[in-house]
Amino acid sequence: MIKKISSERAKAFNEGDAAGIARHFADKCFLMAPSGQTKTDPAQVKAYYQAIFDKYSTGLESGYEDVKVDGDLAYGRGFAKVRLKDKVTGEETASTAKYLNILERQSDGSWKTTHDIWNANEE
Repeated sequence: MIKKISSERAKAFNEGDAAGIARHFADKCFLMAPSGQTKTDPAQVKAYYQAIFDKYSTGLESGYEDVKVDGDLAYGRGFAKVRLKDKVTGEETASTAKYLNILERQSDGSWKTTHDIWNANEE
């Protein structure tokens, strides 16, 4: 189930679906993107990604390289390859990153991301 959530988030990123990403975050969460303030709820997560999708056409290849579940907590450590194409200029950029997600089983049995942090491999 944990790997499925990662796949669903990547699919939503590739489709420019900010709500599709945000639905995988817990009500109290921490999205710790580089060079910005921490986002602490799904609405802020959605706004963060929507700002990206408004400016860029996106592509993402990502996945967990390591997953561990212990009771109601889980983590996934993974890789990401991101491609962005500016919708106005057509300029394309690519980057790679490593990331760590912490997930918690919710009272309804679903899993939600509580912590998401990444940083670039490039200097």
